[in-house]
Amino acid sequence: MTQAIAQQEAAGVAIPDRPGEEGAAPDVTAQDTTEVVPLRHPWTWAASAAVAIIALMVAASVSTNPGFRWPVVAEYMLDGQILTGLARTLGLTVAAMAIGLVLGTLLAVMRLSHNPLLSTMSWLYIWFFRSVPVLVQLIFWYNFGALYPTLSLGIPWGPSLYTADTNALITPIFAALAGLGLAQAAYTAEVIRAGIASVPRGQTRAAMALGMTPRLIFRRIIFPQAMRVIIPPVGNEVISMVKSTSLVSVIALAELLYTAQLIYSRTYETIPLLIVASLWYLIIVSVLSAGQHYLEHRYRQR
Repeated sequence: MTQAIAQQEAAGVAIPDRPGEEGAAPDVTAQDTTEVVPLRHPWTWAASAAVAIIALMVAASVSTNPGFRWPVVAEYMLDGQILTGLARTLGLTVAAMAIGLVLGTLLAVMRLSHNPLLSTMSWLYIWFFRSVPVLVQLIFWYNFGALYPTLSLGIPWGPSLYTADTNALITPIFAALAGLGLAQAAYTAEVIRAGIASVPRGQTRAAMALGMTPRLIFRRIIFPQAMRVIIPPVGNEVISMVKSTSLVSVIALAELLYTAQLIYSRTYETIPLLIVASLWYLIIVSVLSAGQHYLEHRYRQR
């Protein structure tokens, strides 16, 4: 072997270095045993200590301040009036979101339509209801009778078949559903439109080339992919709707917050009743957030 190496050297052939010799190429297959020491961040530790101290101070203040009156909070958490207001809050949330989803889906389809009239009308609706605050819309619908004292149903420019007093029809619950549902439809329409638009059009064209019907294309191709984009913002909209129902207290609808206000207007226990309402909002939002996380995880795995 030594003779072969000598012949290669005489012929000018480069001989690779032996492992361990000076100038030899490193062995890339060898495991690196160098210990990695994380970089120290003293400011991070200082900030963490400051946050921990502040949190302890707040917890101590909340637990020892007699003004919070925690026994009163515990007394009213399961009070019958509070639970009735809570049920109305949940009912308003479900009904308003149902209106928003149905009408929002229709508006999204109109917005994506090639018909310029449908697309323009959808854009105008979304522009208007996203621009006007929900509180203003609630007050407007509650006072709709001042604009139209009576509502009639009949033949245009002909006899009226049915006439009713507007104030008898526009009850607080109707005004609340109109104000919350119509405004929510504008936001939901944009969410659904973005979800549908996120699906590449090439997939739709390929499915049409294979002879798939539009309904099958939507169910098997567009819907599953669009839901990954739609669920997170719709979940956030549901959570926002739960909190937005508190706005209907201005039209004297006894949901959770207004019920708490009615109670503390008699007992003068303002802070404990506001804490009761806040705790129930925290519970509802926590449950909805867990459900949103589950749905996101499920559609992400598809």
